[in-house]
Amino acid sequence: MNSLDSWLAHCERLHPKNIDMGLERVRTVAERMALKFDCPVITVAGTNGKGSTCAMLEACLLEAGYRPSVYTSPHLVHFQERCRVHGETVQPDDLLPHFEKVEAARTQGGEVSLTYFEFTTLAILSLMASSPIDVAILEVGLGGRLDAVNVIEPTCSIITSVDLDHMDFLGHDRETIGREKAGIMRTGRPVIVSDPVPPQSVIDHATEIGADLWLFGRDFNFTGDKQQWGWAGRGRRYSGLAYPALRGANQLVNASGVLAALEALRSEMPVTAQAIRNGLAMVELPGRFQIVPGQPALVFDVAHNAHAVAALTENLDAMGFYPTTHVVFGAMADKDVAPMLARVGPLVDRWYFCDLPTERAAKATQLQDVWQAGNARKDVQSSTHANPQAALDAAVAAADPADRIVVFGSFFTVGGILANGIPRLDAPHLSS
Repeated sequence: MNSLDSWLAHCERLHPKNIDMGLERVRTVAERMALKFDCPVITVAGTNGKGSTCAMLEACLLEAGYRPSVYTSPHLVHFQERCRVHGETVQPDDLLPHFEKVEAARTQGGEVSLTYFEFTTLAILSLMASSPIDVAILEVGLGGRLDAVNVIEPTCSIITSVDLDHMDFLGHDRETIGREKAGIMRTGRPVIVSDPVPPQSVIDHATEIGADLWLFGRDFNFTGDKQQWGWAGRGRRYSGLAYPALRGANQLVNASGVLAALEALRSEMPVTAQAIRNGLAMVELPGRFQIVPGQPALVFDVAHNAHAVAALTENLDAMGFYPTTHVVFGAMADKDVAPMLARVGPLVDRWYFCDLPTERAAKATQLQDVWQAGNARKDVQSSTHANPQAALDAAVAAADPADRIVVFGSFFTVGGILANGIPRLDAPHLSS
C-alpha cells in the first residue's frame, strides 16, 4: 500500500460495519501507538455547527500567531481535507507513514478490528501529534462519548447544538443524545455549551463530574444589530465586532462559543481582540451556506438533518426575492427526509433529486417519493438525476438569470459538484 487511496481501500475492508460504537478497540490501538498530545486540545461535539466552530477557532488562533492543527470529518472532495496543519491541508503522502503506524499497532499482539473512521482517525491524530503544533482542534464524528476522538483527553470541550440526528446510534430524543455528546466533558476542565437551550442531561452530566460549565445566556452571550455585534463573557467583553465571514444567523451562536472557549483557555493561549476580529472576518468553510455570485445565484449547504435545514431555510428566506428557486438534493438512506423537505418546501419551486456515489445513499426516486407523499403544492415540479452534477446541469438549463439554485443535503451532494471546482453560472445562454 503505497498511496492514500490504497490505504483507504484497506480501511474499508477491515470491519463489517461502517459504525461500531465503543472505545475499547480504538483505545487499545492508541495505547500501543503511545498516542498523546503535548499541547492543549479542544474537542468539539454537536449536531450542527461543529465544522464552523472548528474553522473559526482555527482562524482566530492563526491570526494570534499560534500553530493550530484541525481534524474534521467528513470531507467534501478529497480525504486529506480532514486534516489541516498551520492552516494548510495536509498532503496525501504525509499521511502514509501514519497509516503504517496504525496498521503496525493494530496487528501487534493480537489483531484489532477497526472501522474505516476509527483507523483513519488514529492515522490523522498520529500525524497531528507528531507535528510542531501549539493546539489541536478535534471535531467529533458521531455523538461524543464513544467517538474515536474521545480517546484523546481534551483541555477544553465545546458542545454546539443538540438535536435529532443519527438516532439509531445516539437515541431518539434530545436528552438521550445530549448525554452522548456530554461524554466529551472532563472533570475540572472547561466545557462550552453554545446551544441556547441545551438538554438538561448535558447540564446534569457537567455537574455530576465537576466540569467547569460555560452556559450560553449565563456565562456568555451576544448582542447585535444589522451592522455589528458584541460578546460578553466571564469578565471580558468585545464590542463593535464585524459579522463572521461565514454566512447565516446561526453563525453568531457558533462564534459566541468560540469566544467563550478562547476566554476559558486565556491563561494557556492568550488571543488578542484584533486576532479575533481578523480571524472571524477571514474564516472560510466551503459548503456552509456558501453563496457563489453569478446569474443565477448559487448556494451550497451541507444541511442534512431537520435542525440544519431549518437554519438553511431561514438563511434562504433572508436572501430576498427570487422568481424561481431550484433545489438539487441528495441524502443518505438513514436520514429522516420528510421533515427536511417539508421545512424548506415553501421556498422551493423545482426539485432535482439525485443519486449519490455510495451504497448508503437514498435513491433519487426514493427521495422523490417521500417528497410527493408530503407535497401540498401542485405547482412544483420535480425530476430525478444520476448524480449531483447532472442535477445541477438540469437546474442551470431550466433557470433564468434572476433565479436561485440551491444545492444541499449530504456532503456527497455538495462535494459531487465542488469536485469539479466552484461552478460559475454566468453562462452565455443565461446572459441573453
